[in-house]
Amino acid sequence: MARPVFLSLDGVDGTGKTTQCRLLVDWLRTQKVPVTACADPGGTALGQELRQLLLFGRDHAMAVITEALLFMASRAQLVEEVIRPALARGEVVVSDRFLLANVVYQGHAGGLNPADVWAVGRFATGGLEPDLTLVFDVPPDVAVQRRQSDADRLEDRGAEYYARVRTGFTYEAGMRPEKFRLIDATPAIDTVHLEVRRHVSRVLTEHGWDVALG
Repeated sequence: MARPVFLSLDGVDGTGKTTQCRLLVDWLRTQKVPVTACADPGGTALGQELRQLLLFGRDHAMAVITEALLFMASRAQLVEEVIRPALARGEVVVSDRFLLANVVYQGHAGGLNPADVWAVGRFATGGLEPDLTLVFDVPPDVAVQRRQSDADRLEDRGAEYYARVRTGFTYEAGMRPEKFRLIDATPAIDTVHLEVRRHVSRVLTEHGWDVALG
């Protein structure tokens, strides 16, 4: 019997991550795989309010530790309301970002100890982690050119911050290759999507799902 699978897609803003989430979910549905899609932060009523504050709340100064903990709170609610129930139903969950983003944005790029962020994150999620995280990578200048909306609070922090973000993602992906896959997101959308399918198909097959790449 097929077992539930938890997937997350992450990377620098502007890599096409959200588009690849949508394409992945659409493909899984064509494969008759029951799938729940969600976004972190967000995905619940409380999470949406926290997302608005975190990404667009410019009225108040926010310490990096406060920012990190608000992301954790949104994620804890998402796990409780959405992710764990979907996995309990035997579904595949696709999350647009998860804990790795906190580790990179507030840890590597923001100055917090990444090990501390991992530890708090594991507490907030009850130890739940994705079976596979796909990390999309493009140079920061390409990411900025691809951005199709006004910059949010995190996107507005400048080139040096984004260089640290990219370095953080690359470092973390290299530390756990059994869980993280670094994907070059500079090619065309369809080319990247095929690479996503390849990695996801392998994990799904390992969990007993019958999917076809083509």
